[in-house]
Amino acid sequence: MELTRRDAIAALGAAGIAGGGALALSRSSSDDSSNRSIADGHLETMVAAAEVLYPSTVDGVTEFVEAYVSGRAAVDSAWAGEVADAAAYLEEYADAWYDDSFAALSPDERDAALRRMGADAASSNPDGGSVERVRYYVVNELLFALYASPTGGELVGLENPQGYPGGTDSYQRGPSGSAE
Repeated sequence: MELTRRDAIAALGAAGIAGGGALALSRSSSDDSSNRSIADGHLETMVAAAEVLYPSTVDGVTEFVEAYVSGRAAVDSAWAGEVADAAAYLEEYADAWYDDSFAALSPDERDAALRRMGADAASSNPDGGSVERVRYYVVNELLFALYASPTGGELVGLENPQGYPGGTDSYQRGPSGSAE
C-alpha cells in the first residue's frame, strides 16, 4: 500500500487542521527546506519512528510523515514545540543506549529502543514524563496519522473513514468488501 500526500492531507483534516493540508502539500512540493516550522532533525526522527511503527506493507512513509508533521507544525507552533521536545528526548535516549542517533539505528534497534524505554506500554500523556510524552507526541501521533488516512484505514478495514466520501455502497457492505 502506498501512502501519498493526499493521505497526509486527509489525516490533517481528521486532526482538525484545515489549512495545514494545503500548506503541507505546497511545502512538500518545494525544495526550500527553510520553510519548515519543525527542525529537519526532529522530522527525521519522526520518519524513523514511523518506519518502525507502520506495517511493512506500507510504502511512501517518508513523504507521508513529512507532509503530515510539517503541515500540523505549520499551523500549531505549540504542538511543534512539544513534538520537538519528545523527538529530542528520543534522540538523547538512543545516544545514551546505542551511541548513535535514533534515525541512524537499524529498524530492529529503533524498535528495541522504543520498547526498552517503555514507549509501547506507557500511558499517553501530553503533560506526563518524558516517556509518556514520547508515547503521546511520537507513537500515538504517528499511528493516528496513519489510521486516519484512507490508505491506512484500509489496513484495518476502515475503507471509508469519517469525512472521506465513498457512497452508500460502502455503508452496505462489511469490511471485506463483499455485500452482506
